Amino acid sequence: MDARGEPLSDPLRHGPGVLVLPAVAVDVAGPASLLAWAALLCVSALIATSFAALGSHYPDSGGVSSFVGRAFGDSAATVVGWWLVAAVPAGVVAGAVTAAGYLGAVFHATRPALIGIAVSVLGAVYGANLLRLRVSARAQVVLTALVVAMLVMVLVVSAPHVDPDNATPFAPHGLAGVGSAAAVLFTCVCGWEATANLSADFTSARQVRRTALVSVVVVVVLYAGLAVCTVGVLGAQAGRAPAPLMRLLGSTESAWTAGAVSMTAVLLTVAASVTFVAASARTALSVARRRHPTLLMATHHSALQRSVTRQSAAAAVVAAAVALTPSLVTVETLMRIFAVLLACVTLAGLAAAVRLLPTVRHRGCAVTAALAVGAVTVFAGLFLLAPAAVATAAMLARRRRSPEPSSPPLQEKGSRIDDATSLYAASMKAQIR
Repeated sequence: MDARGEPLSDPLRHGPGVLVLPAVAVDVAGPASLLAWAALLCVSALIATSFAALGSHYPDSGGVSSFVGRAFGDSAATVVGWWLVAAVPAGVVAGAVTAAGYLGAVFHATRPALIGIAVSVLGAVYGANLLRLRVSARAQVVLTALVVAMLVMVLVVSAPHVDPDNATPFAPHGLAGVGSAAAVLFTCVCGWEATANLSADFTSARQVRRTALVSVVVVVVLYAGLAVCTVGVLGAQAGRAPAPLMRLLGSTESAWTAGAVSMTAVLLTVAASVTFVAASARTALSVARRRHPTLLMATHHSALQRSVTRQSAAAAVVAAAVALTPSLVTVETLMRIFAVLLACVTLAGLAAAVRLLPTVRHRGCAVTAALAVGAVTVFAGLFLLAPAAVATAAMLARRRRSPEPSSPPLQEKGSRIDDATSLYAASMKAQIR
């Protein structure tokens, strides 16, 4: 992927949560959800700065688990990898249901039709990965331009209809509501670790920092505007809308506008989900290779396909739960599980940044971001059982396998050996023995 396209790809990186979560935040916190947005956008800048510094000092395309492994060893890297893999089915199914809601709002679809649309979206996402199709850098730039244009159109159309009276009562659920809103909104501002993951594709550390800066500006402007319009236009009714952005455009009464928004929502969901599933499959393979360094490179593609197949099965189970128990397993429930798992991943990555970054300024930024993310994560409440269960399963699975030597933490930048070279050396040692 061309790194030059990355500064524009933030709506894809942050996923389709922006399509529904601003309204969910209003439902759980009222207008005080604006406080959650303000806090998260400030924290988002700190996270972006920390991961940009991490990526510029340790260029690596192996993902957050690689940085955590470098800092804390293989066991911690395994847990982080499992968190990432476990988060994707919940997030992808939630995205598919959200996309179905947007498309269904245009055609006034029945519930069976909505289920069919969601299943079709899931089939497209996992089918593309099984066929090894990817969203090219140019396609990402084009799609991101469409998403940005959609959000700008929503802001321009809805801004004149903002009513200050909708901001009262401001905090009907108190501080607990604001914290709960922040916990679910974390999905909208996570993804900055991708700046570190893609650092190997950049030609200089300056490019990494510039990418992070442009990303922060785009996200803050668009998301802050969207949050204000959601509160000011929809008020307490925001959480009851299956397609909140369509409600913001309600005053236009234009069929083509609604159709354009719904199709953009579907394209955003599919493109982001294809990327998430592919990244999850690579993470699963990376975790497996940390345990079995002699794994042959020839099995790479077949191993990726097996990982995607397992993920599709997990997504099918989650989708069945949504279809059979819609009042229990909702989009909000799935998004909260997705958010808390990604928050734990981000927290682990920031902890690695605190230990790895060489300058006091960067370590201080990472410490501040980690404390803030930790505070947000606490408000997830019972949903913290999800990362705890996944971490337990990861450690049990690791112990059942034959012990492998752990990689030493805190390797210096100049002493890291290329992954392919390490695999080859390990394979040659096994043959000699």
